Amino acid sequence: MAEQTQVLSPVDFSTHVLSLASSAMVALGKLPGLDGQPHPLDLETARHLIDVLAMLEQKTRGNLDEPEHKLLTSLIYELRVDYVDAQQAAHG
Repeated sequence: MAEQTQVLSPVDFSTHVLSLASSAMVALGKLPGLDGQPHPLDLETARHLIDVLAMLEQKTRGNLDEPEHKLLTSLIYELRVDYVDAQQAAHG
């Protein structure tokens, strides 16, 4: 049987940032895992991914176009709020 090759679209900055954010949302239980099943809450992984996005924001400051900057800052804000909510729910 012939193996199908999957053509992946080119990765740009926004695609990479969205990929990291999606992984954080899976860790926070906001999105299903790759298998479509709910993923257990993983605050440590979520925090790490949020920190990676914050590091990218710091290291790319002044080098992003306006839409990239807005995307990154809004994702970090939303993920931080979701993280605090998930942390409070887990410990409350």
